[in-house]
Amino acid sequence: MKKIERRFDVELRAMRDEDNGNYIVGVPIVFDRQTDLGYYNEVIDRHALDNTDMKDVRFLVNHNTDMIPLARSRNNNANSTMQMWVEEDGMHIRVNLDVDRNTEAKALYSAVDRGDVSGMSFMFSVDEDNWEGLDSEMPKRTITSIGKIFEVSAVTFPAYEQTSIQAADLSEALENAKDVLESAKRSAEDEVKRNEIRNILRGANNDN
Repeated sequence: MKKIERRFDVELRAMRDEDNGNYIVGVPIVFDRQTDLGYYNEVIDRHALDNTDMKDVRFLVNHNTDMIPLARSRNNNANSTMQMWVEEDGMHIRVNLDVDRNTEAKALYSAVDRGDVSGMSFMFSVDEDNWEGLDSEMPKRTITSIGKIFEVSAVTFPAYEQTSIQAADLSEALENAKDVLESAKRSAEDEVKRNEIRNILRGANNDN
């Protein structure tokens, strides 16, 4: 079972359209930008979303899966209350908020409009990634294929703003990064052992 990961960014703003009402726009996934995750640097490749499952994605606040979603993208069709699209710099979203009938939507729109909430986060699984310098103090991970996006959230404390993040949130983000790095190191060690066994077997066959 693939591990579900979270990443954060700080590209979120509120807008108003006379025809479509109140909405917020943001860039929750940014390509080709190196980010320090504490245990390693990470980059999301610009082709990482080429085969990603984005058929059913909810929009939440602070990853609260107990709340009613404020918007939803179903097959990204015209009737979806959240639109998602990929550009050269990353994945963009536009979320229509029902501020007239949903008090939580109204509160979020106000907070984003005032600049009190400016962060975004998304939950996803990784199909493929590449590592460099696993034996160094600061390895680099390049995510080349994201398997599925489960949800996108507006967040109070973006994890990359480590000077202002709450300790509990930072601890969770760092623990997640540590787990990912340790898993990559174990995989690399297993591959080395497999290669050693293959070489031994080849040597034995050559002797015979």
